[in-house]
Amino acid sequence: MAYYFFMPAVNIMGSGGLADAGREIQALGFKKALIVTDAPLHRELKATKVVTDLLDEIGVEYAVYDGVEPNPNTAQVDAGTALLRQEGCDFIVSFGGGSPHDAAKAIGILATHGGDIRDFEGINKMTKPMLPLVAINTTSGTASEMTRFAIITDETRHVKMAIVDWRTTPTLSVDDPDLMEAMPPALTAATGMDALTHAIEAYVSTAATPVTDSAALHAIKLVSGFLARAVKDGHDHEAREMMTYAEFLAGMAFNSASLGYVHAMAHQLGGFYDLPHGVCNAILLPHIQAYNARAVPERFVEIAGAMGVDTRDLTPAESAEAALTAIRALSAEVGIPPNLAAFDVVKPEDFPTLADNAMRDACGVTNPKQPVKDEVIALFQAAYQG
Repeated sequence: MAYYFFMPAVNIMGSGGLADAGREIQALGFKKALIVTDAPLHRELKATKVVTDLLDEIGVEYAVYDGVEPNPNTAQVDAGTALLRQEGCDFIVSFGGGSPHDAAKAIGILATHGGDIRDFEGINKMTKPMLPLVAINTTSGTASEMTRFAIITDETRHVKMAIVDWRTTPTLSVDDPDLMEAMPPALTAATGMDALTHAIEAYVSTAATPVTDSAALHAIKLVSGFLARAVKDGHDHEAREMMTYAEFLAGMAFNSASLGYVHAMAHQLGGFYDLPHGVCNAILLPHIQAYNARAVPERFVEIAGAMGVDTRDLTPAESAEAALTAIRALSAEVGIPPNLAAFDVVKPEDFPTLADNAMRDACGVTNPKQPVKDEVIALFQAAYQG
């Protein structure tokens, strides 16, 4: 069986990387950017000034769309697309975390295809490249700045749509840890656990390869070693830089190996209740991996080892349990809520509907064991109880 490996053509990583992005943008010959971001970054923190200053320096015009919110929806995509067309922009710069990157990808799709973003839900529904995208990252979690995934909420169905297509891969990604020191502890924790989830799901995926395995395992090791430090002290530069590499490596892994039922189920919690994605992943992660460990216990030997567990005298089943214990311990250490019941909006009576939607999510296809509906409901219930 043949496997594919997907990556942006150019990726800039490390302190000072943003400064180099100007030279790359200038070399591409673009004339006017649509900067896609959120209102807190643009209006409150004025963080987008580093981008506008960069574009001013190289003589590139721009317009700013700051209407992106957490869990971006189709209306926000439509509004951004309308502004892009009105302003005559020939490329997009996304600035922020996963939400601006995902919204920018969706805007880029509609810019070249037209139609409705719902038309592109699923795998490889595009027929041509999206508008060129420069993705400048400010968080260490989603890896949306370098993946072929875009997650957009359909607010009419209350469902997060997974748009998966190699044509949504950004033209250029920028991961500069200097931009991430302003992340508050809670966001650092949630995005870091998101990166851990990406790496673990990619490692147990049915589409995993030796290439994705190597990226996933090193990402797990880095998250285990540096996330708590980054949460404790956001100005711990080594921790920030290592988490930047961790989330990128995890992105390399799942961008090609895909994900599993943690994401398939977390998408439903986000779409239905508008809950934070990284936190949902973190709460679901040990429960779904306990389910997966029954199918592929040997995979958890390496996961446990990457999390610092000495597995030399452990059976695969014992290694799996040790890995789950390590996941729960890290989650608790960085302040993730213990269960879904911590969110008042979550109602167990909704779990059958959420299960139906999760079983249609493209991310679940590569889970190592395919659950039936009653099992998905039981997993939601387990995560609710903690």
